[in-house]
Amino acid sequence: MRQKALIILLLSCILTVATYGERREIHILSVNDIHANIDVFPQLAALIDSLRTEDPSLLVFSAGDNRTGNPLNDKYEISGYPIVALMNQVGFNASTLGNHEFDVHSLKPLIGLSNFRYICSNAFPSDSVNIQLVPCQVFDVEGLKVGVVGAIQLTPQGIPSTHPDNVRGIRFTDPLETVKQYEWLRKECDVTILLSHIGYEGDRSVAADCPWLDLIIGGHTHTQLTENEPLHNGVLITQNKNKFGRVTYTTLTLDFGKVVEKKAEYIDIKKYPKKDPLIEAMVRHFSENPEFRRVVGTAKTPFEALEELGCLICDAFMDELNAEIAVENPGGVRVDSHPAGDITVLDVLEMDPFDNNAVLLELTGDELLEMMLSYCHNTLFSFPFVGGMKCEITLDPANEKKIKSVKFLTPEGKKMDMKRKYRVATNNYIPATSKVPKGAIIEQTNSQTNSLLMDYLTKKGSVDYNGVRRLKVIKNKK
Repeated sequence: MRQKALIILLLSCILTVATYGERREIHILSVNDIHANIDVFPQLAALIDSLRTEDPSLLVFSAGDNRTGNPLNDKYEISGYPIVALMNQVGFNASTLGNHEFDVHSLKPLIGLSNFRYICSNAFPSDSVNIQLVPCQVFDVEGLKVGVVGAIQLTPQGIPSTHPDNVRGIRFTDPLETVKQYEWLRKECDVTILLSHIGYEGDRSVAADCPWLDLIIGGHTHTQLTENEPLHNGVLITQNKNKFGRVTYTTLTLDFGKVVEKKAEYIDIKKYPKKDPLIEAMVRHFSENPEFRRVVGTAKTPFEALEELGCLICDAFMDELNAEIAVENPGGVRVDSHPAGDITVLDVLEMDPFDNNAVLLELTGDELLEMMLSYCHNTLFSFPFVGGMKCEITLDPANEKKIKSVKFLTPEGKKMDMKRKYRVATNNYIPATSKVPKGAIIEQTNSQTNSLLMDYLTKKGSVDYNGVRRLKVIKNKK
C-alpha cells in the first residue's frame, strides 16, 4: 500500500514538472495616451476579438491618459463615461492613472463605473476623496501568475501634470522609489509588469534600478517605439504615440517558469481592416450632438504648427479680456494642425479641452518672465506661446534643452520695458503652477478659455495664422 502511494506521488511530481517545464506564452495588448479617441474602438474591438480567439487569456492594459481631448467624451453627462463604457465592452483588464485622469472632477464615478481596476502604487487618496485604487494586482493566466504594479509621473511640485485643485486630498510619492518596493512580486509571480505613466526617460531609469521587471508598458511622453527597441537592463519597454498612434502586442515566452523571450509588435490599429458592429453602434450613439457641428469661424489657410494655434488662442485672450499680453502653455493646445475651412465647436474643444478659466494678472516684464520660466522650468519644451509680444530665446550651449536667457520684444521688434506693468491674460493653470507675486492676479474672470476662443472666432469670422511665429530660438555654439 505504501509502495503504491509512493508511485502515485512520484507520477504526480513528474506530471507537475512536465507541465511546468512546457514553453508557455503570455500575450498582452496594450495602449497608452488614447485621449478618448473613441472613433478607433470598433477596430480595436475587432482586433481584440481576433486575438482572444487564438488566446482566450489575452491581457489588455492601458498605461493611462484614457480621457481628455475628445469633446464627445469630455462633455458627456458624466465627463469621461464614453471611454470607460467602451473599455468595459472590449474587456480591458486594468489601467494605471495618467495625469489627465484627474481632469474635471469625475474620476471617482468613472472608477465606480469601470469593470477593471486602476493600478497605481504612488497615489494615496485620503478617505474623504474616496478614490478606489490598488497599488498592484496579480492576474492568473492559466496557472501562471502575472504581477502588475502601476505608477504615475510627478512634476517638481510633487503632483501629476494637472491643476493642483484636481488632486487635493491625494498624496503622491516618487514613482521610482515606490516601484522599487514591489520587488517582492518577483518571488510571488512568474511575470512582473509595470504599467507606467512616467514617460520614456523615467521608464529607462526604472529599468536601470529594477531589473526584476520583465516588461514596462509606458506612456505620458507619447514616444513611438518600434520592434527594434533594445532591452534596457534586460527589461522590455513599450510605448506608442497618443490617440491610438499604434497599439502594442507583446508576447512573453516562459520556460520552466522563467521569461526567456520578449517580443513587442506595433500595430497600426487605424488601418485594421475589421470593425466590431456593436462598438460602431456605441460610438455613433456617443457622437450624437449637433451642437458640436456648429461652425464658429473659418480658417483662410491651414494651421500647420502648434505655435500657430497657440498664437490664435493668445490673441483671443487679449481681444476678449482687453489685455496687452497673453500667454498659453503648449500643453494647453491639444492639436497641432487644422485644415483650411470651417472651424466648429468640436474643433475648438479639441484644441482647448480642459475647461480652464481665464485670469487677468498685473505683472512687470520681469515678473512675467519669472512666471514663464518657472512654469517651463527653464526648458524650451514647455515655454509658453505669447500674444502682444515676441520672445528671443537663447539656449544653453552646454544643454540645448535648457534656456540661457530670454529677451522680450514688442510686436514691432523693439525691446520691451521690463519694469513697466502690463495687463496679462492667461489660463488659471499657468499661475497655479508657476511663481507669481502675491496680489498679481487682479481678476478671476470665470470665463472658460475655450468659450473665449469661440467668441473671438465668431467675431472675426475668418482667421489666417499660417506661418505666424512669435518665439525665436537662438542656439549658441560652445
